[in-house]
Amino acid sequence: MTIRYADSGDFPLLHSHDRHICAEELRNSIEAKRVLVMLCGDQFAGWLRYNLFWDNLPFLNMLYFFEEYRGMDFGGQLVEYWEQEMLKAGYREVLTSTLSNEQGQFFFRKIGYIDCGALLLPSEPLELILRKELTEYAAPS
Repeated sequence: MTIRYADSGDFPLLHSHDRHICAEELRNSIEAKRVLVMLCGDQFAGWLRYNLFWDNLPFLNMLYFFEEYRGMDFGGQLVEYWEQEMLKAGYREVLTSTLSNEQGQFFFRKIGYIDCGALLLPSEPLELILRKELTEYAAPS
């Protein structure tokens, strides 16, 4: 397994699968080093995309894995990698969100995120906002 920042060569694949961002913004996110990709060997397994809420708080916008790579803890590994990158960059907390009718809320709670708010838009399920304080990670010896 390899985790790296996306580059322009990843754009076609990301753009063909990530329907939640327009092409121009995806290009901007790749250029700004706000997209991480995970490879299993030479196979593209999934990605994580984030932005800055209020221009100063990392907000995980997208965590996606292709079906054959789900349930293998790759999501946890990719999020942990991202959290450590955010910590190195000087951030002490991160945010994400998930719809109240999605399974993602359980994944994020399991890895230490806590509910901190919600957003209710017309004709949509409740959007849960989750937060995590970052701490230094010490690898087991």
